[in-house]
Amino acid sequence: MTESPVLMSVDDRGIATATLNRPALGNAYNGEMLDALIEGIPRLAADPAIRGLVIRGAGKHFQAGADIHWLSAAAAAPPEQAFASSLQTTRAMQLLNEFPKPSFAVIHGACFGGGTGIACCVDVALATTQASFGITEVRVGVAPTPISTHMVHAMGLRHARRYAITGERFGPEEAMRIGLVHEVHAPEAVEARLEEIVAAMLLSSPAAIAVTKTSLLESNGLALSAHQVTQLTNESWMVRAGKEGKEGLAAFREKRKPAWA
Repeated sequence: MTESPVLMSVDDRGIATATLNRPALGNAYNGEMLDALIEGIPRLAADPAIRGLVIRGAGKHFQAGADIHWLSAAAAAPPEQAFASSLQTTRAMQLLNEFPKPSFAVIHGACFGGGTGIACCVDVALATTQASFGITEVRVGVAPTPISTHMVHAMGLRHARRYAITGERFGPEEAMRIGLVHEVHAPEAVEARLEEIVAAMLLSSPAAIAVTKTSLLESNGLALSAHQVTQLTNESWMVRAGKEGKEGLAAFREKRKPAWA
């Protein structure tokens, strides 16, 4: 049997930990990982014993974006299946963004593509000094539409436009400056800082937190409607299935520059 792509655990305080668990591939997400998040996040939301959620990455990296083989298969799939694959990403990010309990991410190593989406969707994002970031989808002919609204909410339109369009990589201090993460700490200090923040959160009313999170999103138009989910999903699969999407993914697999470079 293969190990689960997301490992779930809960401590005696009710703090759940979801560990992205494909370390050999930098925790690159595929359909199985997304399904595990789509199934697991609502379950945690419905459990009154759960007080918060921490997302981590197993191994050397937090989350290095999408699995290129999964993306390539989705690019070659019939429209209905291609739409379903993009919907998995859009839905997983929506559920995390709208999770009614406090959410945290501890980011180390690579945090690319969907990994930056996770950082945008949690309430508190901490990074180590060794973290590296990039919204790199455009480099392989793919559009980051499933995470685009969350990027704008977290970083503002100006920063989201720059990094989503250029695909540049940047370090943790820049990630903090633009609002992608809240704090940067040495690897040996980040866990203690997380514990301080979680301890502070546990002094707060769970019901009040839930209403506060919902109000912040809905009163500011930041919760996705069904129409928006469909629009973002369609934009994603259509670009990926296009000529440049297929060329970019092929170039990445073949370790060469794409035709447009």
